[in-house]
Amino acid sequence: MEIRHLELLRDLRERGTLGAVAAATYRTPSALSQQLRTAERELGVALVEPASRGLRLTWAGEILADGADDVLAALARVEASLEAGRGEPSGTVRIGTLPSAGAALMPRVMAQLHASRLRIVLEDFDLAEADYAHRTLDHDLVIAHSLAADVPSGAQGLFSQVVAREPIDVAVPAGHPLAAREAVGPADVAGERWIVVPRGFPFATVHGAIEAATGRTLDRVVEIRDNRLVESLVSQGLGIGLLPRFSTPPSEDFRLVPLTGVHAVRAIVAIGRPDRVERRAVRAVLGLLAAVGEGLA
Repeated sequence: MEIRHLELLRDLRERGTLGAVAAATYRTPSALSQQLRTAERELGVALVEPASRGLRLTWAGEILADGADDVLAALARVEASLEAGRGEPSGTVRIGTLPSAGAALMPRVMAQLHASRLRIVLEDFDLAEADYAHRTLDHDLVIAHSLAADVPSGAQGLFSQVVAREPIDVAVPAGHPLAAREAVGPADVAGERWIVVPRGFPFATVHGAIEAATGRTLDRVVEIRDNRLVESLVSQGLGIGLLPRFSTPPSEDFRLVPLTGVHAVRAIVAIGRPDRVERRAVRAVLGLLAAVGEGLA
């Protein structure tokens, strides 16, 4: 049994097709097919079978795919122990992050790594909460968020660690009557025009909580994902919205007002595949993320 066979079966189950695995690993589908045939011949059992959209794992393939994370994590721990004897961590760490959390965390993390032997490859994406877990296929760490739990939806079974907690405030135009308030509750904001995120995005849980607390349906002017666009629309007096307290730049055109009476604090969570998180370089970056996140205020 070869480790590369376990990796292939796991990737095939998670990515769905040989074509997708080939694209992600820079190999050809024919080469992967040959590897599957070799594994089946060596193990003496069928690992895949035809399915409507290509191939699916057999019972034997599922067993090996299930064990891949444990085997690869154990190997990564051994490699990390070996690397520890060589001095400071080194290598490349691939991070994917939602933009607002990345803005709050990554500048300080990367500044502290500037003189180190670690290199960060960074990608940003704004997704529905349940979609962040899939991005761990292509990144060592993914910075996701949730207002419902400390493990984002879809990330069960992955490594996860809360690296920061950030209040979500109500953004109101500078001249709005609520701008002078020290805090607002659901009844204060339920009757306003709202700039909201699409359903399935974490901030949408706050919209739902306001509706549940007041029995009123929010007047949704527009659904958008980008916080900078929310800032612009709020600044023009087109409605109120929700923005994260620490990662929203200060502005004279709008004010952030704390929201009470409903849960409005998000967990910013680093998630990853267990074997990748065992790498010493990844652990070093994870520690920096937690340290920077603890200092947010």
